[in-house]
Amino acid sequence: MFGLPYTTFPYIQIGPIRLQVFGLCVAVGVIVGTLVAGRYGRPRGLPQDEVLRLAPWLVLAGIVGARLTYVITNYDKLGSFWEAFAIWKGGLQFTGGAILATLVALPLLRRLEPIHRWHFADAVALGLTIGQAIGRIGCVAVGEHFGGAASFPFGLTWRGGDAIEDEPEVGAVIHQTAAYETLHLLVLFVALLLVLRRRSLPPGVLIGVFSVWYGVLRFLTDFLRIHDRELFGLTGAQYGCLLLTGVGVWILATTRARAERLGVAGNTGGAADPAPATAE
Repeated sequence: MFGLPYTTFPYIQIGPIRLQVFGLCVAVGVIVGTLVAGRYGRPRGLPQDEVLRLAPWLVLAGIVGARLTYVITNYDKLGSFWEAFAIWKGGLQFTGGAILATLVALPLLRRLEPIHRWHFADAVALGLTIGQAIGRIGCVAVGEHFGGAASFPFGLTWRGGDAIEDEPEVGAVIHQTAAYETLHLLVLFVALLLVLRRRSLPPGVLIGVFSVWYGVLRFLTDFLRIHDRELFGLTGAQYGCLLLTGVGVWILATTRARAERLGVAGNTGGAADPAPATAE
């Protein structure tokens, strides 16, 4: 069994300044994700003033929803009431953030044209893919989302450290599901960029692909976790993933009908590409 050495690294010390790695990764993930989303949306006709108005509310809703879900499911691990607000120490659950951000987005997006709503959703998907990948590095840094003993030919060998979750025995080769999430989201991000360079895509495809990819892989990797609460054999995140995957499948299944309704053939960089004439 091969295991890369792993210990937590919750702080970065730069002279007299100590930076919290989790908070730093979340901040960098938000900034990079927003920049990527903006770069995707700009040539597709997304009104930048509306994007700048929407983005902060969605980021805020995502963080609040993610933290609220964590606090509700891990209230017994909090030492005091004020620890519920200490997000820089770790403790964000993606599915809760995604649900609240979606609920906030729905009324706000009504000001956009229908095609721009889907371009905005695709921009969010692309930005979220890289932003979430960066943010999960923070979870690895603080010792969060441990799995059990690794049965694969590889894993991470725990060398000790100051972890949020109960620590495994020193020398144990374990799963680290946050590290797995970073890796599979980086693969998805690169794959999406390569596809976008080579072909046009109808609006809605990126958010559909992200929803299915993340929903399925997060559902599977949650079986490796050993510290998450379960209800009828599944974690709360897994129930959210079932919903996310279902929505993604619906989005992808209705791509052609949606493109025809919006009058576009693909997503090549313009606000709208005229659909080609078809013989009746």
